[in-house]
Amino acid sequence: MADFTAKDVQKLRQASGAGMMDAKKALDEASGDFEAALQALREKGLAKADSRSDRESSDGAIAVARGESAAAIVELKSETDFSAKAEDFLSLAQELADLVLAEGEEAVSQISDAIDDLRIAKKENIQLGLVRKIQVPENALVDVYLHTDQEGRGINGVVVVGEGISDEDLHEVALHIAFAKPTALSREEVSEEEIAKERESALGVTKAEGKPEAAWEKIVEGRVSKWLSERVLLEQGIFGEKETVAQRIGNGKIVEFAQAYIGE
Repeated sequence: MADFTAKDVQKLRQASGAGMMDAKKALDEASGDFEAALQALREKGLAKADSRSDRESSDGAIAVARGESAAAIVELKSETDFSAKAEDFLSLAQELADLVLAEGEEAVSQISDAIDDLRIAKKENIQLGLVRKIQVPENALVDVYLHTDQEGRGINGVVVVGEGISDEDLHEVALHIAFAKPTALSREEVSEEEIAKERESALGVTKAEGKPEAAWEKIVEGRVSKWLSERVLLEQGIFGEKETVAQRIGNGKIVEFAQAYIGE
């Protein structure tokens, strides 16, 4: 019989998230060696976590971090809001954002073990979503906005960089992005493939409506243009009003933006 106590079992349970019998068995098989038992449980947990990798992670938390010359935004995804609202989950999301700000997007690999451990503890498919670091050019401004729920969990985060724009107007743009969820800054950023699919869809609708064939091209192009204006930041009406984002910023320029939100 391996030499370990009930306190050792409890300690292993807390460290691994395993049940009492699993922790006791691991210590027994490891001859009381705590680290060996912990590693064995972790490996078993990862094997189980891999079997959950095809389950949808539609919930999670957003974290942001801001420095003098850069900002970062990270999405940590989960299957349920119960897991995403937990202190350990929110803490890891913020740790990831701070790390990305300090060392770049690739730095998240440094704490992949922590993500694995959270996946094991929550028994959910915990995954990274958006991971972005945005550099702020000289003479440019950055605005970072994070909308939180009642528990303080980030559920909609925005980073936007602008030049020749006041702090107030840039913040308004950040709030608008959170509200309107644009997918591109300008039409040039929308792929030809996406536009072609929308054009095909618009043509099908136009034909089904019985419009005269001679008018198809004009109607389709109008519908595609409207579709683009609803998705392109600069063409969107700010907060749904007639004034567009481009009109609000005047001679200023939006350099770059990034957004992540729960329920995407």
